[in-house]
Amino acid sequence: MARVAFLGLGVMGYPMAGHLAAAGHEVAVYNRTAAKAEAWVAEHGGRAAPTPAAAAEGAEFVMACVGNDDDLRAICDGETGAFAGMASGAVFVDHTTVSSMVTEEMAALAQTRGIAFVDAPVSGGQAGAENGQLVIMCGGPEAAYAAAEPVMAAYAKLSKLMGGTGAGQLTKMVNQICIAGLVQGLSEGLHFAEKAGLDGRAVVEVIGGGAAGSWQMMNRYQTMLDDKFDHGFAVDWMRKDLGICLATADKTGASLPVTALVDQFYKDVQKLGGARWDTSSLIKRLRAMG
Repeated sequence: MARVAFLGLGVMGYPMAGHLAAAGHEVAVYNRTAAKAEAWVAEHGGRAAPTPAAAAEGAEFVMACVGNDDDLRAICDGETGAFAGMASGAVFVDHTTVSSMVTEEMAALAQTRGIAFVDAPVSGGQAGAENGQLVIMCGGPEAAYAAAEPVMAAYAKLSKLMGGTGAGQLTKMVNQICIAGLVQGLSEGLHFAEKAGLDGRAVVEVIGGGAAGSWQMMNRYQTMLDDKFDHGFAVDWMRKDLGICLATADKTGASLPVTALVDQFYKDVQKLGGARWDTSSLIKRLRAMG
C-alpha cells in the first residue's frame, strides 16, 4: 500500500480517489472547493488538505484530475503547488486531458525537482471512474510508470505506457478524434431511422452485432432514442479536447476534416443549451434541424 495524494474531486476524481482508499492506500485529497474534499473524507476516510502542496507532503504518488492546462499549472507550480510539497523520487501522475505542450512543460519542471512525471489521461467516462473500469494511456519514464501502475490499478481495467512524455496525451487525442466521428455517424443513423419510420431499438438489435456495431452504439443508443443526455462526458469538455486535437494537428501536419466539422456541430449543441449534455447529444442538433 502507498501514501497517495489526489488533487481534483470532480465527477471523475471523486470516485477514482475513492477506489484508492478502498484498495487500502493512505489517501490525502485536495479540491479547489474545500467542502467537496471534506465530504470525500467523511465518506472514505483519509485527510483533506488546504493546498496541493499540503496534500502532497509525504506522498509517494500524487494523482491529479483537474480541468485544463491552466488548472494543471495551478496545482503543480508555485509555493502552494504539489511540486513544492513532493519529495525527490516521488511520482506525479496527471489524469487530466491537457495539451502535450503543458505536459512537457510540467514534466520538465518536475524533473528539476527530482520528481517523475507521468501523463496518464483516461477513457471510460464517469461510469468508468465509478466502476473502477477506466482505460489509462500513459507517457513518461518507464520506471515511473512501472511504479505507478499498481496504484492506478485501483480504478483501471487497462493501463499501458505508450511512449515518452506526452505520448499518453497524444493517444488520448486519437481516442477523442475517433469518438467524435463515431458519435456523429451514430446520430445520423438513428436520426435517419426515426425519419424513415423505423423502430430504432429494433434497428440497433439487427445492426449492432455486425460491422456497424460499436461501444458507442451499444452504450448510448437507448438514451439517444429517449432524448436523455444527462450522463457521460459533457459537450464543453469534448470541445476542449477537440480544440487540443485540432491545435496539435496544425503543428504535426495531420489532416482532421471530420473532427473539425464535428467540433462545429458540438458548438451548435452548445447554442441549443447543451453545454453540459453528454457527447451523444449530437442527435439533438439533427432533430432541431427538422
